[in-house]
Amino acid sequence: MYSIGDLSRRTGVKVPTIRYYEQMGLISAAHRSEGNQRRYEKSDLERLAFIRHARDLGFDIPAIRDLIALSRHPDAPCAGADRIAEEHLAAVREKIAKLSKLEQELERIVSHCSGHSVEDCYVIRALSDHGMCEAEH
Repeated sequence: MYSIGDLSRRTGVKVPTIRYYEQMGLISAAHRSEGNQRRYEKSDLERLAFIRHARDLGFDIPAIRDLIALSRHPDAPCAGADRIAEEHLAAVREKIAKLSKLEQELERIVSHCSGHSVEDCYVIRALSDHGMCEAEH
């Protein structure tokens, strides 16, 4: 049996987050000791490590909940898990594309900045002009 502190140290998940995951039903409600301390089993440790890895990969709570539900049926086809991962990958690629455009725009703005005062600052001018262009469209 593990205390909540043990679980936290072993997985790197903070204690309040463990309580939150328990409240959300992602991990089982802890057994309580005679002193009313939470006690977790090895399966809880493994589940928490799974959740932590999924969160590190950017999966949201509903997707993790679905993956956990799928994992309870080891003989079922993995098409559901594949679909969840593919949807997440598509969302990540969309974010990367947006960030790439953002990077290019910031590089363009920064590369033109040679003003010595705010009055001559291209960054300030570009941000101001962009707002006017957006309002006209």
